[in-house]
Amino acid sequence: MEPVLDITMWAIICGVGFVAGFIDAVAGGGGMLTVPTLLASGLPPHVALGTNKLAATFGSFTASYTYYKKKLFNPLFWKYSLLATAVGAIMGTLAVSLISVELLEKVLPIIILATAAYAFFTKSIPCHTHTLPEKTPQLMTKQVAQGLTLGFYDGVAGPGTGAFWTTSNAALYRLNILMSCGIARSCNFVSNIFSLALFAYLGHINLLVGLSMGLFIMIGAWVGAHSAIKYGSKFIRPIFIGIVLILSLNLAYNAWF
Repeated sequence: MEPVLDITMWAIICGVGFVAGFIDAVAGGGGMLTVPTLLASGLPPHVALGTNKLAATFGSFTASYTYYKKKLFNPLFWKYSLLATAVGAIMGTLAVSLISVELLEKVLPIIILATAAYAFFTKSIPCHTHTLPEKTPQLMTKQVAQGLTLGFYDGVAGPGTGAFWTTSNAALYRLNILMSCGIARSCNFVSNIFSLALFAYLGHINLLVGLSMGLFIMIGAWVGAHSAIKYGSKFIRPIFIGIVLILSLNLAYNAWF
């Protein structure tokens, strides 16, 4: 049975949604804030993941559309990434639906802590070119492998997917940070929407919570995308990592002890 939330918890959910939307649009990883918050509100793990997908879809669409309008994402060039991401997300969501609630409660804190550590220790690859990589057979292979892997992960759990996309884009294609963010947000939107459809079919969504958080994520994503384009992402990193670690440690304590 899902909990009845009080006004304080609603305020926390909406506030975290804004911050997560902002962070996700700037550097990726907003799910590392929203998933622990939804779990802390008392939602069962499967419902928390499905509700997070609903809320995250608002933000990823807003951010991806903003990057597209600024000509920082070319859908035709990255079509293999988009298609592979959709397939991976469907496979991942089907996989997570078979996992027990008890196992999810114990595994999710570990995943979130691991992705937080990854985000903390991984440095972005400096690159200033605004040109797309050369079209080669190897490029298509990279896109498909990257899309399947990160799409699957987003379908299974999701926290940190945006950060993984941004970092791997820079490493695989030697793109500057803004173009990497544009691809990350767009592919993240694709995995969100396909995963969301399956979670909805399986009944693993709290509609009211998801829409409430999603509205504030959308506002935060709009502010964050414009801020990222103007200022970059380094200023948000210390706050982001600090909040994630606190929430993740609290979740791990509750789940394991």
